[in-house]
Amino acid sequence: MTTVGLAVTDGMLHFELALACEVFGGNPPNGVTGPWYRLSLCGPGPVRVGRFSMEPDHGLDHLSRVDTVIVPGWAEIDQDPPAELVDAVRAAHEAGARVASLCTGAFVLAAAGLLDGHRATTHWAHTQELTERHPRVRVDPDVLYVDNGSVLTSAGKAAAMDLCLHLVRLDHGSSIANTLARRLVVPPHRDGGQAQFVTTPVPAPGSHPLAGLFPWVLQRLDQPLTVEDLAREARMSSRHLGRHFRSVTGTTPLQWLHTQRIRHAQELLETTDDTVDTIASATGMGTATTLRRHFHRTVGVPPDAYRRTFRSRPLPGPEGADGYETLMP
Repeated sequence: MTTVGLAVTDGMLHFELALACEVFGGNPPNGVTGPWYRLSLCGPGPVRVGRFSMEPDHGLDHLSRVDTVIVPGWAEIDQDPPAELVDAVRAAHEAGARVASLCTGAFVLAAAGLLDGHRATTHWAHTQELTERHPRVRVDPDVLYVDNGSVLTSAGKAAAMDLCLHLVRLDHGSSIANTLARRLVVPPHRDGGQAQFVTTPVPAPGSHPLAGLFPWVLQRLDQPLTVEDLAREARMSSRHLGRHFRSVTGTTPLQWLHTQRIRHAQELLETTDDTVDTIASATGMGTATTLRRHFHRTVGVPPDAYRRTFRSRPLPGPEGADGYETLMP
């Protein structure tokens, strides 16, 4: 997935367009040994994006020749997106491209028929409009992004960055995505369960009652923690803890804990030569059999296959799995 085409036409939102350029058009982060992305801006001609003018590299037909198509937010959602843009996005998907929309770019994907019968999301303020205009789309207003494989959609603004980093993680692994997130000074992985590839909000440290609990748990992933253990550390009842967890992360304490164990296993598979047994112990999974079962169910591949995909790269330097990103929930 090395070639990325960014669809640009009049009426695009410049924030989402700019962050996609930063992620896919900037220099590769430390630790990347293979090809990084080659970004092309594809449009019908000179375009106006907010207060900025832009000269595309190629016409919209070039989208059919890239691996990944990014459709930024669309400002005038009460109007139909340009037919030439819709046709180009549809043709690119039919040619085998992975297509991702940022924010209200979902209206373009919906107009192209790429979301029919699938879950999708967009900015919370426009989910009802997307539902009414495209009733065959199963709109989920409560998530940051949805990954349906070859078609992905994100909610607004910061969630667009989450989706871009998710694409980097799929292509290059967690360590590279974390390194890039560190450079951009953003949370590396706001994740609520990789099986559905759906994220849920995680506030900044110190802004909610569970702020001190998250780092405490992440330092003890090798231990057999229970909901009662978490509630005791948070100094609240298990029932109260569950309500706070649902409010803060959108999921339950045990599901959140499970996700952190899987994330840690991914990092160890990518960055160490530890055996699966050792990693199972370090992540609190107990045995290699248990780790393999949960890892395969959550990530979609066995630990050994995951390691073969991402472990071919050298160990990351100081900007790798250490530091800021390992402390974020």
